[in-house]
Amino acid sequence: MSDGSKSLLFSTDTVKDIVLWRRKKLSLLVLLVATVTWVLLDVYEFNFITVASWLAMLIVTSLFLYGNLVRLFRKEEPKISNWKISEETTTETAKSVRGMIEEGIRWMFHVSAESEWFIFARVVTVLWLLSYVGSFFDFLTLLYVGTVMGMSVPVIYVKNEEKIKRCEEWMKMKARRFYEMMDEKVFKQVKNKVVKVEEKKDKKVE
Repeated sequence: MSDGSKSLLFSTDTVKDIVLWRRKKLSLLVLLVATVTWVLLDVYEFNFITVASWLAMLIVTSLFLYGNLVRLFRKEEPKISNWKISEETTTETAKSVRGMIEEGIRWMFHVSAESEWFIFARVVTVLWLLSYVGSFFDFLTLLYVGTVMGMSVPVIYVKNEEKIKRCEEWMKMKARRFYEMMDEKVFKQVKNKVVKVEEKKDKKVE
């Protein structure tokens, strides 16, 4: 495997391919590892150190058997000089992580400072619902649910993008009408009452 191909393993495009199930084997592997981890740690209540030790023993045993079989049948030492993480791979991984963090910060700034009020309200509502749902689960279960949703929701969105956009436009229209109604019947009336109270106070002072 070349350094270029290793770098691609950690690229943002690869993550998108995994989430959108364009690389089915990697996507299935991620889901399988998440499921096995959740079952072992949450359902059977194994300790994390125990599971990590088992995994390390499995890897060490597999490499031991591989090395001995190579020496037995090929009569040569196994070449492990290529089994390394190149500097280019590390740099690309760091850039990808930094890019994700920057995108998250820009998104939060866009929602909180630049977007319209109903987008802000929708995001806050979703976060509140997430905190409410999270109160019923432990962190590991919530992380597993998030992983499953992250591997399923994007695919559903891509396949039904047009329908979801139409539904989103309909919801925006309803939200605007609701805001206009509240502004007309509630906010303006409250404002008028406050103005009248202030005018009365000014008259009394005079």
